[in-house]
Amino acid sequence: MRRFPWIVGGGLVIALLVIAALAPWLAPYPPEQLDLVNDLAGPTGAHWLGTDENGADLLSQMLFGARIAVGVGLGTVTLCATIGVTLGAISGWFGGLVDEVMMRVIDILMAFPGILLAILIIALTRSPSVWAVIFALSVTGWASYARLVRGQVLSLRGRPFVVAAQAMGAPSAWIIARHLLPNVMAPVIVQATFGMAGAILAEAGLSFLGLGPDGVPSWGALLDQGARYFLVSGHLALFPGLAILATVLGINLLGDALRDRWDPRTDA
Repeated sequence: MRRFPWIVGGGLVIALLVIAALAPWLAPYPPEQLDLVNDLAGPTGAHWLGTDENGADLLSQMLFGARIAVGVGLGTVTLCATIGVTLGAISGWFGGLVDEVMMRVIDILMAFPGILLAILIIALTRSPSVWAVIFALSVTGWASYARLVRGQVLSLRGRPFVVAAQAMGAPSAWIIARHLLPNVMAPVIVQATFGMAGAILAEAGLSFLGLGPDGVPSWGALLDQGARYFLVSGHLALFPGLAILATVLGINLLGDALRDRWDPRTDA
C-alpha cells in the first residue's frame, strides 16, 4: 500500500505533464474551430468527448486546458516558493525586528481569505491573463512557504555545522545559501506539491466564476458552461470535472508520498 501513492500519484502527474506538453499534437482539432451544426453534441466518432455550446471539440479544449492548469500551477508555486523561501530564511536567520515585522505581515496575509483577494485583483483587470491569475494567487500564497522555512531555519541555527561556519567568518548570505536552504528544501518541495494542487483548483474556481484567463480554454470555464447546460448535455460538466479531480488527486497523492518519504517521524 505504501507504493500506491507513488504509482497512482506519479502516474497521474506524469500523464498531466505529457498531455500539457503535447496538446497541440494530441488535439484532433484546433480548440477554436467551431462546428455549429453539432453544437452541444454528445460523444461521437468525430468528437470523442462531444462538443460545447459553440460546437468546439471538447477533447481539444480539455487538452489545451491542461496547459493552463500546469502553467498556473507551476507559475504560482515557483513565484510563491521563491518569495517565501527567501523571506522566510532571512526572517529566521536574522531574527529580532526583521523577524517580528515579517511574522506580523504573514499573520495578516494568512488571516485574509486569499481567494477573495485574488477575485478582487482579477476583477480590477479588464482582460485577465494567465500571468494576472498567477500574480493574484501568489499575493498571499507565499506566506505559508515563508512560515515553514522560518521554522526550519530557527531549528537549524544552533546546529554544529552552522555554528562552525559562523566561527570561520562565513557571511550570512553564504550560510543561508550553502548550509540552511539545502536542509529545508525537502519540506518545501512537499509544500509545493500541495500548493500546486491548490493553485490549479483556485484557477478552476476563478474561471468558473468568469474571472479566469481570457481567450484560452480552461477546465473551470468548461465546467461553468457544463453547469449551464447540465440537463441538456451533461458531458460538458462531467469530463472537465473528472479532469480537475484526477489532477488534484494525483498531485495530492504524490505530495503524501513525498511527505511520508522525507518525514523523519515515519518508519523507513
